[in-house]
Amino acid sequence: MRWLKRNRRAAAPAQRRERPPPRWARLARRGARWGGVALVAAGVPVALWQTGLADAARGFAWRQTVAASAGAGLVVREVLAEGRRETTRAELLAALGVKGGQPILDFDPEAARLRVEALPWVRAATVERRLPDVVRVRVLERRALAWWQKDGRLVLIDHSGETIRAAAPSRFQELIVVVGDDAPGYAAELIAMLKREPDLAGRVRAAVRVGQRRWNVKLDGGIDVRLPEENAAAAWAKLGDLERKHSILSRDVEAVDLRLPDRLIVQTKSGRIPIPQPGGRNT
Repeated sequence: MRWLKRNRRAAAPAQRRERPPPRWARLARRGARWGGVALVAAGVPVALWQTGLADAARGFAWRQTVAASAGAGLVVREVLAEGRRETTRAELLAALGVKGGQPILDFDPEAARLRVEALPWVRAATVERRLPDVVRVRVLERRALAWWQKDGRLVLIDHSGETIRAAAPSRFQELIVVVGDDAPGYAAELIAMLKREPDLAGRVRAAVRVGQRRWNVKLDGGIDVRLPEENAAAAWAKLGDLERKHSILSRDVEAVDLRLPDRLIVQTKSGRIPIPQPGGRNT
């Protein structure tokens, strides 16, 4: 029995151990596992972007940065402004939207620049932060050139013909009035020409654009000076020369017609009068 038992045990087939998989199979399984992790990780930013969580995370991080910077002393303590003449301090500060003690990193210079350039007198502006505590703004203001009479009211215009809002007619009373739909676009050229004869320019009160081609200039005393379409500067200079030599505008004159290159027509309340011309000729 013992022998049989021994022989039975000896005769029983031995249990086989499972052989480990080859190395290439193990590497393949490992690669698949890490590849799945990589795909999940790659999908996280997409999911965050789709749900807005990424923006929220960035916003939270930025708020924490701003708060930390304020604690470190990076707050607005001074606002420096350059170039301001017509723009009031209150208007500029309101457009900048900055307050003392505000975290300087919480101030947006580009948004502030756009608001400043929307002010009536501001043509261009630069706004910058100067760490640790200064906001600096430079403004280039418009220059008032003339009053433009439009639809029965006066509108202030600058040298580029742009209108300047919120300017009261009681100011800049020394400026001339220009009339005509296209007058603003030609006003700077006209006024530069008029100033070449300072004595005459000081007497100009208005200028009317005629037929979108030429100007009639109104002097004090109601004198109407009709300039030609071409060579207006030469005609204006000739009038200045005649006034210096002969004071023709003091002779009860109503109108001076300079449109003809070879003659000067002067109209008075009593009719036409002869005007001496350079070179000794009269008309």
